[in-house]
Amino acid sequence: MSQIELDVRNLNVSFSTPHGNFSAVNGINFQLHSGETLALVGESGCGKTVTALSILRLLPEASAKFISGKIIYSGRDLLGLSSQQMRKVRGKEISMIFQDPMTCLNPVLTLGEQLSETLLQHNNLNKKEALSKSAQLLGRVELSSPEEKLKQYPHQLSGGMRQRVMIAMALACEPKILIADEPTTALDVLIQAQILELLENLKKETGMAMLLITHDLGVVAEIAERVMVMYAGDEVETGPTQSLLKNPNHPYTKGLIASRPQPGLNIKKDLRLPEITGNVPSPNQRPSGCPFHPRCNWVMDQCKTQKPISKKSNHDHQYSCHLEPGSL
Repeated sequence: MSQIELDVRNLNVSFSTPHGNFSAVNGINFQLHSGETLALVGESGCGKTVTALSILRLLPEASAKFISGKIIYSGRDLLGLSSQQMRKVRGKEISMIFQDPMTCLNPVLTLGEQLSETLLQHNNLNKKEALSKSAQLLGRVELSSPEEKLKQYPHQLSGGMRQRVMIAMALACEPKILIADEPTTALDVLIQAQILELLENLKKETGMAMLLITHDLGVVAEIAERVMVMYAGDEVETGPTQSLLKNPNHPYTKGLIASRPQPGLNIKKDLRLPEITGNVPSPNQRPSGCPFHPRCNWVMDQCKTQKPISKKSNHDHQYSCHLEPGSL
């Protein structure tokens, strides 16, 4: 097994609101190895982005609170670093591609100003050198006429181009870890494929580890070595990608896989895909016992009162369910 770049241990995050304190992430554990892609999968509201933002300490300090846990990177607990120390980590050693490049890029600054800012912050470069490096980065993410692009503003680019700029910014200082938060959301299928291929090539080229956040199992099957499925802030199943997709042990994982369109299947025009009934519960309405039990087709009495403990399956998965391995 390759070197462990990131080790998240028993991470618990809550938010303070006018209606009380609510837990958003509940005892998450995972490791990210060098050169590996780990996918966090689940519906909206399952805690994927909160987990990612916790790593970079980008949650709002006024309302977010780390109840317990550690995030170990290079022998240091990131939760114990000062704000100044974290600024040296963000962008240089751990970078993030955010969901919506149009809202994350500054509309009143040129691309050159925004790209060079990261380089000036972390590298010993002057402004001319930073702009030259910025042009190289845009060329690296396959944008044509990079020198001209540096003079443009975000609104002058298409969605796919803006996403490439975000990737260039994230890779500016050659980080060891890249967090990609739904990097292909709102892009058409062709551009999605190009962005995924670009990320995979850059990962192989630099040897960085990638934490991919997505709800698209097609993307997961394409580029991730391991998957962690999350539901209502809990880790419900973790395992090697292909094994988990073929042999799910948790009903939620099975439901996600079943609801995915399968290429090549002769489906009648009026036939609906299988779906998971209901919605992810709000943090202030979390069910007792297993949080998935109101939506589960295999629910038992104990599921309503007892939270399942993590166990190991026959396929080297960790999963949290009262069902025995192979029951689905």
